[in-house]
Amino acid sequence: MSIKTEIKNQTATVTLNRPEVHNALNEEMISGLTNIFCDLGKNESIRVIVLASEGKTFCAGADLNWMSSMLNFTLEENIADAKRLSCMLRTIHECPKPVICRVQGAAFGGGVGLISACDMVVAIETATFCLSEVKIGLIPAVISPFVLEKMPVSFARRYFLTAERFGSQEALRMGFISEVVTETESLDKTIGGWIKAILENAPEAISLCKVHIRDILSSSFDEGLEHAACAIAERRISKEGQEGMKAFFEKRKPYWVIENGDKQKC
Repeated sequence: MSIKTEIKNQTATVTLNRPEVHNALNEEMISGLTNIFCDLGKNESIRVIVLASEGKTFCAGADLNWMSSMLNFTLEENIADAKRLSCMLRTIHECPKPVICRVQGAAFGGGVGLISACDMVVAIETATFCLSEVKIGLIPAVISPFVLEKMPVSFARRYFLTAERFGSQEALRMGFISEVVTETESLDKTIGGWIKAILENAPEAISLCKVHIRDILSSSFDEGLEHAACAIAERRISKEGQEGMKAFFEKRKPYWVIENGDKQKC
């Protein structure tokens, strides 16, 4: 099984499970991740998704056997193949649930793309990252829209062109990842803290925050202002928004917060 999925306490953990090849991506994994994240995004019982991997490496990018098969692809076949990868990354990026990435080891090429598609990232201090495509005459094309949303252009110009490895502290400095920890156990502790915080927040509002960020980034300034006014007005009159504001003023927990195993009643 190249991908494992476990669901517990409103959290789904999706684990890349090809440690023998450093969790390298092939057509099967790309299709599997696309379908899994699509299904999890629709599952109302799930509030958070964690993307993790087995072994010492988070993801080494493209599988060598898969890459070798592309040598004889036509232009049209290459375009179709690239679109499958972009569809997978987009499915993760636009998943309505918060996606947390657990980076326990190195990430190369497409692995960096996977990380970029997630909302929050915690990495072990010893992890390294590399946009290695130019070393073999390629470019980080498919992953670039996602990487450039996470990594400032000034850093991308360097690491796209040099294919240098950079460490977790550098990744943190540029804002590519959210947090660095020194021990493997701290990865899960950090993730647990984020999950706890997310579960206290309104699920629809969280999903709409993700949409709102994308809309604002793709809008002009004036369009963004108009969109923002409409978005907050719609939230204020929504069932969830009304409940959240009432709960605040009544000094109680809103119905989406679980205490002692039961949802709060309206």
